[in-house]
Amino acid sequence: MAGEHLYLREEFKRFWQNKDPFIEAGKIRGKVFREHKARTTLCFDLNGKRYFLKLHKGIGWKEILKDLFQLRLPVLGAGNEQKAVLALTEIGVGTMSVAAFGEKGFNPARKRSFIITDAIEPATSLEDVALQWRENSPVLKQKRAIFRRVCEMARLMHENNINHRDFYICHFLWRGYPEGGSDSVLLDSTQPDLALIDLHRALIHKKLPYRWRVKDLAGLYYSVMDEKPTNGDRFRFITAYSRKTLRAALTEDATLWGEVERKAKKLYKKDIRKGIKKPRIKQ
Repeated sequence: MAGEHLYLREEFKRFWQNKDPFIEAGKIRGKVFREHKARTTLCFDLNGKRYFLKLHKGIGWKEILKDLFQLRLPVLGAGNEQKAVLALTEIGVGTMSVAAFGEKGFNPARKRSFIITDAIEPATSLEDVALQWRENSPVLKQKRAIFRRVCEMARLMHENNINHRDFYICHFLWRGYPEGGSDSVLLDSTQPDLALIDLHRALIHKKLPYRWRVKDLAGLYYSVMDEKPTNGDRFRFITAYSRKTLRAALTEDATLWGEVERKAKKLYKKDIRKGIKKPRIKQ
């Protein structure tokens, strides 16, 4: 049908045979994680398997114009996330797997869409892992393995002209890391299998604009500031991300890393003022 895009993996072809997938997706009920005016995110079980659904309704011209006037790119549907999942998978960045996707309508203000992804279980966000590490310090080898993998994912994403827009450690899931952790996991997992999630605002460019690179890197740095990264941590990230010696990176890319640090600290101070964070670092 014109103006309609649909992908159903085999199990959803069976579940929804001779039915309208858009109607069926709208009937799904489960544990609601987030509910916005035009987007609902929920977790549900079907035939013994767990999935996540993001259901998008048209956001209306008022919201589109509001975002544009505030110099923000509006999220018009699930298409962003579906494209980002495919793009990241192709370049070797761990992410979600799509079980079903649908999008229809020409009018961007009234477009309807949905995306269903497999639940990543067991898994723990790096934000929660970091909280556990405050109580039980990680093995240094493991901590550095996490740094390397996060850095590699950031570099691959940016080298391939993709930016996340919400690039925080809470959006990295460590596959196989059980909730609450365990000594055996802490000791043995030196090659972490990470998945990058929450891609509904991700963008794919012909050439990644500088400002989006800064935004992603600043967001990532901001999100680990409470963990008090050392100079060694920062320098390892910079050299691995830039694939240059530290001297070359700090000389040739001084503007980039200076802006990243300033923006990250500005975000952190803003959250302190709002009471979202309690200061754990010197301002």
